[in-house]
Amino acid sequence: MACTAVVLCAMGLLGSTATAAHADDPKNPAADARRAGASAAAADADARRLDGVRKKIEALYRKAEQATDAYNAAEEQVELQQKEIVRLARSIDSTQRKLAALKRQAGSLASAQYRGGGLPAEAKLMLDADPEGFLDNATLARKGEFAAKRVIRQLARLKGDLESYSDSATDRWEQLEANRKKKESAQRDIKKKIDEAKKLESRLAAKEKDRLKKLEDEQAFKRQQEWLDSGVLNDISNKASAAGKEAISYATAQLGKDYVWGAEGPDTFDCSGLTLRAWQAGGRTIPRTSQEQWRQLPRVALRDMRPGDLIIYFSDASHVGMYLGDGAMVHAPRPGRQVTITGAGSMPILGVVRPDGAAGGDGAHHTDE
Repeated sequence: MACTAVVLCAMGLLGSTATAAHADDPKNPAADARRAGASAAAADADARRLDGVRKKIEALYRKAEQATDAYNAAEEQVELQQKEIVRLARSIDSTQRKLAALKRQAGSLASAQYRGGGLPAEAKLMLDADPEGFLDNATLARKGEFAAKRVIRQLARLKGDLESYSDSATDRWEQLEANRKKKESAQRDIKKKIDEAKKLESRLAAKEKDRLKKLEDEQAFKRQQEWLDSGVLNDISNKASAAGKEAISYATAQLGKDYVWGAEGPDTFDCSGLTLRAWQAGGRTIPRTSQEQWRQLPRVALRDMRPGDLIIYFSDASHVGMYLGDGAMVHAPRPGRQVTITGAGSMPILGVVRPDGAAGGDGAHHTDE
């Protein structure tokens, strides 16, 4: 309330009639100067306070984005490991069935030999009407027996290896699941901080909220202008690929939709959820999180960037947007904001990745954070 009073005073909306009379009194210029100075000082103090609120809110949302990205990545790893365990279990089952079938065949062969009376080979040779035929059959039988035993040994080894892999995969899954739970706990802690950020914003008067948004825009504009002044666009003249055009079309069609943590559409998005769905529309499957997009996708130098490429922001790769050309990008900024188009240089750039191509250039980091 005190801060609001200061703002209202600075705007001349609070104060007694006597004060207003003095302000219009040409006979008291010193008092007018003092009051003007006090008003300016109050306005300056309020501007600093609001900028401090902006920085605090921005820091809280950055931490939340980092935690959410880490949790999403951990959850994705757990899901992939679960699929690997299922695949191994199916392989073990298939190998076991083949092994059982061969053993049954070997058993049938042994039974047939037993039923044959166990006659010595010499006697069978004498009894056989065609000695050459008997020798051929005996050779084939021996070869078949050796081959069956060899396959049984190989299958037994394969089954043992698969069971060992399965045990290792299960151990790995348990480690990943423990890590996911840890990230989930961290994410819950961060959500409390997000609630704190929302409370900070909710306590602001309507005009202050407008000024806060204006401060955010001014900061983004300042960074963008510095980026453009560096001459970076002089070297960027590439055109989007066909897949890139599809991805851009999808991303820009989402303008105005709300940002929501962990959302992948179709009604709400977080930053990497938007790029994931956009490139799916372009016919490419890419990792879920901005950190994994940075780690796994081919990197290109900034000068080789083309529309449709993904720009990874901040030194921890915690944010991502899609380049549109002419120094602009589309992204989902943060809670309380909507999918929007802004300057590609409005945040510290870590680097650029290309979902539909091989790496080019030096792929170097470009962050100025």
